[in-house]
Amino acid sequence: MKESETMQIICTDLEGVLVPEIWINVAQKTGIEKLKLTTRDIPDYDVLMRQRLGILASHGLKLKDITDVIDSMAPLEGALEFLNWLRSKTQVIIVSDTYVEFAKPLMAKLGWPTLLCNHLSIDAAGAISDYHLRQKDGKRHVIEAFHSLNYDVIAMGDSYNDISMLQTAGHGILFRPPEAIKCEYPQFPVTETYDQVRQELTRLLL
Repeated sequence: MKESETMQIICTDLEGVLVPEIWINVAQKTGIEKLKLTTRDIPDYDVLMRQRLGILASHGLKLKDITDVIDSMAPLEGALEFLNWLRSKTQVIIVSDTYVEFAKPLMAKLGWPTLLCNHLSIDAAGAISDYHLRQKDGKRHVIEAFHSLNYDVIAMGDSYNDISMLQTAGHGILFRPPEAIKCEYPQFPVTETYDQVRQELTRLLL
């Protein structure tokens, strides 16, 4: 039997690409400025999450305070239409550093795409006591796993925590990245609108 040709799959980040940044929305709702920091600002994810958990604890904020904010959020303008177009062309996997406990309302609004992410520990009082990565550098491992399954991967993201995913993929695309990331990683094409992403993907899709 002849071995099949390589197939394509797209892996995309969630926050900043398809939906707004959850923690920025929580910061705006609570007035806590430090919660606006994301992986666009702090590349070390553990440092960022420990800071977030400390802030939540010091202000007495619980999981429900965050999920109430998430329930009020909507996908970025044009994101659902873009995702539907993309899923009509090839398989799409959302690879995110968000958490199962946060994601459900947003996945419903995006038509229940496949999501690979992390999870939280919640104590008896409903506070977030810890976070758990699916695996360290999980976005890179997802790409490597699909490569082992004979997929050519196109990856899309906007932040420092997406870079290893973009570097490992056959093709990496930045979507609305901050200037610092544009300058540090000039090898990746930069897109600012979903129309621009469509044009870039149309060129890459078989």
